[in-house]
Amino acid sequence: MPTPEKLGILLMNTGSTAAPHTKETRAYLRQFLSDPRMLDKNPILRWLVLNLFILPTRPKQSAEAYAAVWTDNGSPLIAISERLKRGLEDRMPEIEIEIGMRYGAPSIPEAFEHLIAANVDRIIAAPLYPQYSSAANGSALELVYKLAAKPWNVPPISVLPPFFDATPFIDAWEAITKPLYDDFKPDLLMMSYHGLPERHVQNSDPTGKHCLHSQDCCEQIVDANRNCYRAQCHATSRALAVRLGLAPEDYLITFQSRLGREPWLTPATDLVLPDLPGKGVKRLMIMSPAFTADCLETLEELGIRAKEDFLNAGGEDFQLVPCPNDNPQWMDGLAGMLKGCAGV
Repeated sequence: MPTPEKLGILLMNTGSTAAPHTKETRAYLRQFLSDPRMLDKNPILRWLVLNLFILPTRPKQSAEAYAAVWTDNGSPLIAISERLKRGLEDRMPEIEIEIGMRYGAPSIPEAFEHLIAANVDRIIAAPLYPQYSSAANGSALELVYKLAAKPWNVPPISVLPPFFDATPFIDAWEAITKPLYDDFKPDLLMMSYHGLPERHVQNSDPTGKHCLHSQDCCEQIVDANRNCYRAQCHATSRALAVRLGLAPEDYLITFQSRLGREPWLTPATDLVLPDLPGKGVKRLMIMSPAFTADCLETLEELGIRAKEDFLNAGGEDFQLVPCPNDNPQWMDGLAGMLKGCAGV
């Protein structure tokens, strides 16, 4: 009888500074923004932008933001990822599971080495980004493929595809959001996604004629936009709106975390927020289905800064919806998707 295949799972996310201090955050940002998929400029221009404009000031600001959400267990993202790993190990004890962050620690190369050392027969690479982007999914997978090519015995690699409208993902967000929504009764639900430069979206369109060429280019997934981050964000929002029983006027899709001066996806979360109270939105609920785990972008950018901006503009109440994190329903659903990817 053949020996059962030994599987390894590599859970991948963006990462975090090692400590909420300027020195550690500078090292993290240097690695993060040196990635040509993240800051996709001419290498010389990228070096100049990074070293002359970003690193002199941004690390101190980012370190202060991290300090505002730092926990007794360290980085929220890393702590949540560790809990997620333990929960998945309980559900799949026969599978080797490692966490790898694209930037910082624990790193993807370290996690990959652990799986190789465990002598797994196949690796399931799982980018925990619901919607595809070259800057996130593409960067993580590029690194995995490079690592997989190094050993003498090159391991087979399977990949968890984007799950922007997968039932387990939508189920988890519905289970978390609906009770809060029904209790809070917001005037508006804002679905804020991590932003991207517009050209990233246009580069994902093989036809060069669809993405951002019309106002309704994201109303459905077609061949031209099947890898389009914006289209997948809109698909996630449509699925959630159906589950939550929302009419189009009940929710708004925005994009956060702009960097630099080039055109980014709009509407921008930080620019929309101050105008909402004047339009009658006094009770705002905000969520970010671009993430599976709470991190700096959700806890600080939305939970602290966005809240302050809204209340200072005349808003009366604000509710941040937590990400799926290590919610049992999400862990059950993710385990199911990973097993399906592995064919077990």
